[in-house]
Amino acid sequence: MCFFQFTARRLVSQAHCGLKASSSKKQKFCLEMARPSSNMADFREVFAKAKHIAIITGAGVSAESGVPTFRGAGGFWRKWQAQELATPGAFARNPSRVWEFYHYRREVMLSKHPNAAHIAIAECEKRLSKQGRSVVVITQNIDELHRKAGTKHLLEIHGSLFKTRCTSCGNIAANYKSPICSALAGKGAPDPDTEDAAIPVEDLPQCEEDGCNGLLRPHVVWFGEALDPGVLTAVEKELDICDLCLVVGTSSVVYPAAMFAPQVSARGVPVAEFNMEPTPATNRFRFHFPGPCGTTLPPALARHETEIIS
Repeated sequence: MCFFQFTARRLVSQAHCGLKASSSKKQKFCLEMARPSSNMADFREVFAKAKHIAIITGAGVSAESGVPTFRGAGGFWRKWQAQELATPGAFARNPSRVWEFYHYRREVMLSKHPNAAHIAIAECEKRLSKQGRSVVVITQNIDELHRKAGTKHLLEIHGSLFKTRCTSCGNIAANYKSPICSALAGKGAPDPDTEDAAIPVEDLPQCEEDGCNGLLRPHVVWFGEALDPGVLTAVEKELDICDLCLVVGTSSVVYPAAMFAPQVSARGVPVAEFNMEPTPATNRFRFHFPGPCGTTLPPALARHETEIIS
């Protein structure tokens, strides 16, 4: 089997949120592997022996919590899709509009709750930690539902809706204010007929660090921006030691995250995909379990009969 051996460290200088593989690059991957198994009993045997489990999650794991993705047909906020607003250029041109979009998303997320998939992952992590085993969640999601479910070992490669970064001093801070500033109260309606609020920059969220008062931006990775090299290094370390990898609710087309599980599989580690339908990476994995993550994941991560609970 041929496979491009990229590492997360090498991707630091070239990774950009939202980049997809070109058709020519896809053609270079060899898909000689056997069709992945959907035998849960076989997966459970592998799971029972794993000491270091890496779980890579995407938008699909939050879909059952009613989280809008703003991707694909109908995925608009007003008349824009996410890739038109989630860019440095869009923020530079119209910070008020971009903040309205993120204010809306923050307010929506405050009403959402973890679903069975999030809870199964968090409970698995807690249970296995008592057995000297580890679980790390590497998520592309910015909704913090894993954190809300109780996951402790969490790497958020695209940032968080509930963190801000100052455009002047660079300070990063958690921020759960609702609304995040008074000028955004009642703003952000997604209806396409809604007029922009046109909030002056000085009334948008401001940095409170040592009287900085710089303009804040959401601490998320926008299209065209590189992922945090520190986070990618941490991801690489986890993938290097994992002896089981789960890919949950991700389309496996957004890079560099789309490379993570195939890298693990290429060194012989079992990978199990849990997704509504097959993805471009499915044939490179040992297992594939179709269906809603909230249905397929809980029995997969439930306590195995061989586990010893102290």
